[in-house]
Amino acid sequence: MGIHVSHSGIRSGILLNLKPEEIDEFKSFPKKCHQEDTSVFERFSQNIDPAVFGHKRIKQAISCQLFGGSSKHMPDGIKRRGDINVLLLGDPSTAKSQLLKFTQKVAPIGVFTSGKGSSAAGLTASIMKEPGSGEFYLEGGSMVLADGGMVCIDEFDKMREQDRVAIHEAMEQQTISIAKAGITTMLNARTSVLAAANPIHGRYDDMKSAADTSRFDMIFIVRDRRDRQRDARMAEHIIKLNAERKIRTKKGDLDLDFMKRYVAYARSSCSPRINQIAKMLLLNYYLKKRQLRDTDQLRSIPITVRQLEALIRITESIARMELRSEATKDDAQLAIELFEVSTVSASSHTANLLQSSRDLRRLEDIIRERLAIGQQTPTFELVKSLESAGEQKFKVYQALNAMERRQELSFSHHKK
Repeated sequence: MGIHVSHSGIRSGILLNLKPEEIDEFKSFPKKCHQEDTSVFERFSQNIDPAVFGHKRIKQAISCQLFGGSSKHMPDGIKRRGDINVLLLGDPSTAKSQLLKFTQKVAPIGVFTSGKGSSAAGLTASIMKEPGSGEFYLEGGSMVLADGGMVCIDEFDKMREQDRVAIHEAMEQQTISIAKAGITTMLNARTSVLAAANPIHGRYDDMKSAADTSRFDMIFIVRDRRDRQRDARMAEHIIKLNAERKIRTKKGDLDLDFMKRYVAYARSSCSPRINQIAKMLLLNYYLKKRQLRDTDQLRSIPITVRQLEALIRITESIARMELRSEATKDDAQLAIELFEVSTVSASSHTANLLQSSRDLRRLEDIIRERLAIGQQTPTFELVKSLESAGEQKFKVYQALNAMERRQELSFSHHKK
């Protein structure tokens, strides 16, 4: 078909110092992993910031993001990106920033920035004026500096809406168009985006849905749920980490420099394509989800061509970890599992909220009918009367709390 598959744009500087014995070590690494009854995918995932407890699926997604898929150059000159974008959305104190910092260190080219202190010009490019001559010149932002690598954006939710819109072109087309001060040009921004965002009100609200995040290939909702057994294991892990001041104790753990150079070698020397069986598996999955989306069961899940391309990129990245030129059915199955626990799970969460939202609006209307303006009624009497009418107690309190946040009513001691 005339489609040219290229490597993922890693700058050659980091590969100039690779010795022949290092390249031999990289080539034998997948075979070594298989002899130990594991895979490069599992091995890398386990070594993504071992100091962070849990988050197995997120670490697997970051591993896929580090390697990326194969970028394609179509016969008409259009380029299809191979880089993978990941969004972590959820509660504070769930190690999102820590994972971003670690990823920036492992990426062959990594740039870390905070959305709170970043503007559109700082992320893309700005026009500067030379003090002496008065001439204008371009100065690249974070996404231009990270060309061929990865940019990690913390506090993504703190960015202004116009600043977030400015990076949409870079995330999808991987270019930044400039038309300012008589300078018209286009800069490359072939970079993966790993972003972390906190909810508006501090903690993730189950009655809220994720924002428009269609340009992210994988979206994870990170919750800080109370679970005694999990909390005990996490506390033990943290205490042990601080007491021993060492986390990489297992024999065979990967060195940070080895991971960085292996990623650079794989991205520069391997461009896998999915085989026919993997194509059919992804095609059937896509058609199945599209069909379900037309029903009330999964109406809010955004299954479009973008999500199909995301599945292809994830599949290719898993094959690239193994330094294979062909992505197989097993790679496609792993990609589907990752996509299910991330984007589909986040979207299904939104779908499950639709009925709850309708119930809350109906309850709020009932409460407004029962309460006159300025009227005070004991809360327990109102809740009891609604319970006797067949309403669920916890939903009544959810409606009351939602109305209080909008200042439609107020609580005073035990009365409202």
